[in-house]
Amino acid sequence: MIDAHHHFWKFEEAEFSWITPEMASLRRDFGPTDLQRELVAAGVTGAVSVQSRTSLQETEFLLKAAGANDFIVGVVGWVDLKSPDAEDALDRFKQDARFKGVREICQGAPDEQFFTSNIFNEGVRQLTSRRLAYDLLIYAHQLPAATAFVDRHPNQQFILDHCAKPEISGPQPAAEWRRELTELARRPHVACKLSGLATEVRDPAGNLDLALLRQYFEAALDAFGPDRLMLGSDWPVLNCRTSYGAWFDLLREWLANYSDEVRDAVGAGTATRLYSL
Repeated sequence: MIDAHHHFWKFEEAEFSWITPEMASLRRDFGPTDLQRELVAAGVTGAVSVQSRTSLQETEFLLKAAGANDFIVGVVGWVDLKSPDAEDALDRFKQDARFKGVREICQGAPDEQFFTSNIFNEGVRQLTSRRLAYDLLIYAHQLPAATAFVDRHPNQQFILDHCAKPEISGPQPAAEWRRELTELARRPHVACKLSGLATEVRDPAGNLDLALLRQYFEAALDAFGPDRLMLGSDWPVLNCRTSYGAWFDLLREWLANYSDEVRDAVGAGTATRLYSL
């Protein structure tokens, strides 16, 4: 198995203002040694590091960690795609074989800040010409805007993070989310991560109901198919709701219902192919 989505950070309150005092378990450093311990215990063989800060120093930090730890098989960093220096930064980072793509924090941002910005779209075209992936971080209500955005880039590989962060509150997924996710998935150049869903569960008791989560897993599999679906933890953020091992136990229990071909694709094959790991 490959964990296609996790983060590292050295906690500084000014840089991680979204980590509120209520999220006490996240208000510390998380580094490769911490993750390796989780990977070994959970039987996960490799991981893709994803940016959590919007700075070139973040990308450098992640690539340095990857260079020192073989289990980090790829990095999705940050580059200011609106900057006139974007091409130089992409070329510099691409010299490192573990640099696989870029992510921008678009969740909750107005469309004109990224999706409909001509300057930003030109920056995305620089990714396309370099065969780098783009991780799409949005909220569920942004799915239509994201669909229009990816239509502008038919040759760019997009990977949707966290299934667009649907609110998971039962008894079943919202019909609107399912419909709009399926519409996005009609674009063959878009894939999806089963990551970040633990912290979208709204159960006040803090329970992760596999029967409920399975409906979201199934919706994503139905929409994207196994060749465009991959696993991720969103560690250490998932620590707010569950443990690393428990999350992968849930995923394994769900995948046990499928053929070896599906398990292999979702478990590692899709991430390996689409990120060129």
